[in-house]
Amino acid sequence: MKNFTTVLKIAPAFLLASSMMHAQTQDSTTKEKKIEEVVLIGYGKQKKEDLTGSISSITSKDFNGGAVSADQLIQGKAPGVTVTGNGGAPGVGSTIRIRGGASLTASNDPLIVIDGIPMDFGSVSGASNALALINPNDIESFDVLKDASAAAIYGNRASNGVILITTKKGSAGKLKVNFSTLASVSTKMGIQDVLTGDEFRKYVTENASQQKYIDMLGTANTNWQDLIYQQAWGTDNNVAISGGIKKLPYRLSLGYNEQNGIVRTNEFRRTSVGINLTPKLFDNHLSINVNIKGSMTENRFPANVIGAAQQMDPTQNVNDNSAQGAQVGNYYEWFLNNSLNVNGTANPLASLEARRDVSTVFRGIGGLQLDYKFHFLPDLHWNINVGYDYQKGTGAVTEYAGYRATFFNLGTRRDYTQEKSNKLLETYLNYVKNIDFVNTKVDLLAGYSYQKFNDKVPGALTYNGDPSYNAVSAPRDYEGNLVLLGFYGRGIFTIADKYILTGSVRRDATSRFYNGVDLKNNWGTFAAVSGAWKMKNENFLKDSKVFSDLKLRAGWGETGQQEVGGYYNSFASYNISDATAQYGFGDQFFYMYRPTQYNPNLTWETTETINAGIDFGFLNNRITGSFDWFKKNTRDLLARVQVPAGEFSNTNIKNVGSMETDGLEFLINVVPVKTENFNWDFSFNIAHYNPVITNFQDVAPDYLIQQGGISGGIGNNVQAHVVGNTPFSFWLFQQVYDDNGKPLEGVYVDRNNDGKIDIADRYLYKSTTPDATFGFSTKLRYKKWDFSTSLRAVVGNYVYNNFASQSNVQSIQTNDYLQNISTTALNYGFATPQYWSDAFVENASFLRMDNLTVGYNFTNIFNNGTSLRIYGMAQNVFVITKYSGVDPEIFGNIDNGFYQRPKVYSLGLNFQF
Repeated sequence: MKNFTTVLKIAPAFLLASSMMHAQTQDSTTKEKKIEEVVLIGYGKQKKEDLTGSISSITSKDFNGGAVSADQLIQGKAPGVTVTGNGGAPGVGSTIRIRGGASLTASNDPLIVIDGIPMDFGSVSGASNALALINPNDIESFDVLKDASAAAIYGNRASNGVILITTKKGSAGKLKVNFSTLASVSTKMGIQDVLTGDEFRKYVTENASQQKYIDMLGTANTNWQDLIYQQAWGTDNNVAISGGIKKLPYRLSLGYNEQNGIVRTNEFRRTSVGINLTPKLFDNHLSINVNIKGSMTENRFPANVIGAAQQMDPTQNVNDNSAQGAQVGNYYEWFLNNSLNVNGTANPLASLEARRDVSTVFRGIGGLQLDYKFHFLPDLHWNINVGYDYQKGTGAVTEYAGYRATFFNLGTRRDYTQEKSNKLLETYLNYVKNIDFVNTKVDLLAGYSYQKFNDKVPGALTYNGDPSYNAVSAPRDYEGNLVLLGFYGRGIFTIADKYILTGSVRRDATSRFYNGVDLKNNWGTFAAVSGAWKMKNENFLKDSKVFSDLKLRAGWGETGQQEVGGYYNSFASYNISDATAQYGFGDQFFYMYRPTQYNPNLTWETTETINAGIDFGFLNNRITGSFDWFKKNTRDLLARVQVPAGEFSNTNIKNVGSMETDGLEFLINVVPVKTENFNWDFSFNIAHYNPVITNFQDVAPDYLIQQGGISGGIGNNVQAHVVGNTPFSFWLFQQVYDDNGKPLEGVYVDRNNDGKIDIADRYLYKSTTPDATFGFSTKLRYKKWDFSTSLRAVVGNYVYNNFASQSNVQSIQTNDYLQNISTTALNYGFATPQYWSDAFVENASFLRMDNLTVGYNFTNIFNNGTSLRIYGMAQNVFVITKYSGVDPEIFGNIDNGFYQRPKVYSLGLNFQF
């Protein structure tokens, strides 16, 4: 928090300096024409200057370059919106959080709406990221609804905010063609700090407990981490054709992206197509919007070898050409008494070669919107929106015979398929009227929504390599359905272009809470109200040459949450056993029915939000920005918790308590220089939020929900939810150190003074919630040159270094094989893993340069309107941090050795005519 306060102290000086730069260049600027910005608000649009809620709008001119997935376009661009990559594999998803989320173990993902169609929160098997299936080059803008007064119109799924994505459309006029191509090479950021071959040999020779471990040492100096990584080449190609045929504006797009991963065998390919038609008929009374998006992605996922590469004995060679090695593909593997040592670390290169995990995913999104302006009452519009989103993923995981992974069989193969569909029918009436005699504009909306989700998973067959190629496991089909109904209304009243009042209400139902008896928990009501005062339009500021915009906003609202996974959590149901779990009765075997865990009393998780903000603009909007304060209170938290023995499962989903979050957000955009030959603009944002669990219902005072599973042991958790504390706080023992600052193995503080160290002495130490997040971007244009960069920073970010915690000197020589360790383990000297020591919680604050681009523009090459831009780009340029691991930015804040983000260097061109 100290760092956050320091930034707030610097901000006024930053503003003053920007104003001075503006004054120095004001004489050389041309008079600018005011452009009214329009923002999506859910079932409609509104001028940005008339917004009463907290909404961030990011358009294509501000997107991050080189994005493979749509979520990467807005990383660091909006205060309070964090986009954390789930790893560095091409096509992998990101975790998006708006104001930190609003739940504990239910979903914290925002609702994503693409061209009016709310998306499924999940993806199909074989797709690591639903948004990776959308071509980023087809996207025009993101509008992020952050507070409840803005998002409540989406009611039942809006507790974590809403992201409205608008794709590009054609416009009437002559034919336009845009072609872009990009070639890239990706490299690793770094590697975990482990012992080299020479260091490892020296340590084992001097410290081995038995001579046999010294005899196991090899003569090589193998850097296994370097060997699993590669320089990965990629390309991204797109062509878009737009124009108009009479009254039929159109846009057609085709894209192809191919990217190899930095881990060997990892591949990603996406082919995408987009069609948009926007005709207007009947003297422009009927507007039609047809959107069709299709994509096919092909993935090859690598074997999980990152941990093995960190732990494999560095003194061994990659290959083994002996008779023993011939049994496992001529790779070095650990053997014991002439048989495979199943405890030994697997050769990571052999694992990569032995496994082929491939998938193909098709996704099609189609939408038809009809907007009819009544002939007899043109202020009244009737809108119908029909949408269909279909996904199908197929794949196969094959482990070839002749390697360690298949030493005891002749190889395996598992085929899988999953289909998901999302059907939408929405209709609403919208009446907009200027009532002159009271100087008021009225915007009224009333609508109905029906959406059905279907999830179908045919049973996956697993085969072994016997000659008959018979299936070794019987499949079981699965199908689930979710239906959502909604009735909604909104009114916006703008008085004298100074005072704006907005109110909305939505009544929603979900099949997820149907218990088979009554409908009392199925329905929820979510309302919101907000207002704004456009002070700039008051007489005392109307003619101001300093203020070009000044508006105060305030709002209150409630939103809902029902995304807890599964489809029948409240309904009593049964599962049938498979062929391997039949009950024998005499000489006959019978399938069994087993009741599933359910909770008939589940109800909505509801988030109440208060938001107050100010929007400002100075010096003809050369300086613009906003400041927001918010407070969220979530009640009836949905969480999966432990249940007493005797239930059908160890856990169940319940409404368990409440949580409160307050926060601040600040955004400033500055144009210091704007001349005919030189433009410079930059943007800076900062956000701080503080969530606290305020209550757990019907539990003991010391009740906690364990979270944060780690690798090493079974069921080990290092985080917990505890009343009065931040969610996902680290829950550990307090380490004791010697006089030199070295941690003492197994020595912890007896915090309850009972004379023993047990689970009661674990305490909450640090949090996964940072003190502040920052985003900075800038663009410069000098004549035909352009330069841009974007950076992000996180302050007060803590990570549990699980790799260091499980690495110990005793693990070097155990179970008749050798295993490498981290240099941290050598420095600490722990003989055994110390999984719950707070010594392994590290400050992972960082500053990262996400993007750096330099380009040159050629204009009017063949004729007017023809242009060519050539540019070079670097992504993930550098990271400044004190964290000892490879990358400090880890979703969940537990470093289990994840697939690191690569550095990417690209060269591209964009040709328009």
